[in-house]
Parts: sequence; C-alpha cells; structure tokens
Amino acid sequence: MCLPTQDKIDAIAELKERIQSSSIIVMTKYVGINAGQVSDLRKKLRDSNVRLKVYKNTLAMRVLDELGYSAASAFLDGPTAWAFSDDPAAPSKILKDFGKDVKNVEMVGGILDGVVISREQLDALANLPSRQALLGQVVGTIAAPLRNFVGVLNALPRNMVNVLDQIRKQKEESGAAA
Repeated sequence: MCLPTQDKIDAIAELKERIQSSSIIVMTKYVGINAGQVSDLRKKLRDSNVRLKVYKNTLAMRVLDELGYSAASAFLDGPTAWAFSDDPAAPSKILKDFGKDVKNVEMVGGILDGVVISREQLDALANLPSRQALLGQVVGTIAAPLRNFVGVLNALPRNMVNVLDQIRKQKEESGAAA
C-alpha cells in the first residue's frame, strides 16, 4: 500500500478548504496556451479577486467525492484549472471573455453555492450584468416611485399658486370690465 506524500495531503486539504470557502468554483480546460497567456489570464482573475490553481485530477476527484460533489468529477478530463471566487459572476465572465480571444481556454463546469453546474449555466451566469449594475437597477426600481411621489408633493404648492394666479387674473378682468 502506497502512503500519500505530505505534498498530496497538503494539496487535498487546500482544495477542500477552497471549495468549502468559495461561493463559486469554475473548472476550465487550458491545454495549448503559452506562458504569456497564462500570466495574462492570472492577472485578469487576480484583479477581480479570483484565485486560479491547477490540481491533479486524481486528488481533485477524491476531494469532490469526500465533499459530496461526485457529479463534478465528470468535468475533470485532462488538465483542468480551478478558479475560486466569492463573486458568483466574476470568474465565469473573465474566463468566457478570455476564451473568446484564446480558443484553448474553455469553462467545463463548476460548483455554485454547493450545487454542481454545467458549462451552459456558467455561460448564462457570465451573461448577467455585473453586481454593481444589478444593484443600480434595484435601487433605480425602488427609487422610481419615491421620485414620482416627491414630484407629486412638489406639484401641489405649484398647482395651488397657479390656481390662485388664475383667480387673481379673473378678478382683475372682471373688475376692469365693470
């Protein structure tokens, strides 16, 4: 029986911790890209607080089985890079955009808040507006009725002044005609 090395034990512990502490994990194929492209991808991911790491598939399958994500093992065919983030949309957006320029980078699946998701679901996630844009839409939706209400409240005194001005004009005209 072969005992695991300390490196393998550490890699398993690290992967478990990252899976359990990340909101989203995106598994990506990256065969055939050069070192410059890898550096560029890592920089883009790092700028959005996304960590990228490669683990041996045999170790990763073991961790996925232990954590109850056996279905995600289907995504581990060949070299696979793992992107970890707390922002559910960031890694899928970056990887999808990067994959447009570098054809050998392709999302294959992932885990979102404890649920195994497919490449299609990652693509849908990548197409969503950013968190800031969504928050802006929510605030705009909430603020619209308030803006309208303030407009109505502001119109009341203005309308009252207009009515009084019309009454004044009518009295002046009727006084001048008499």
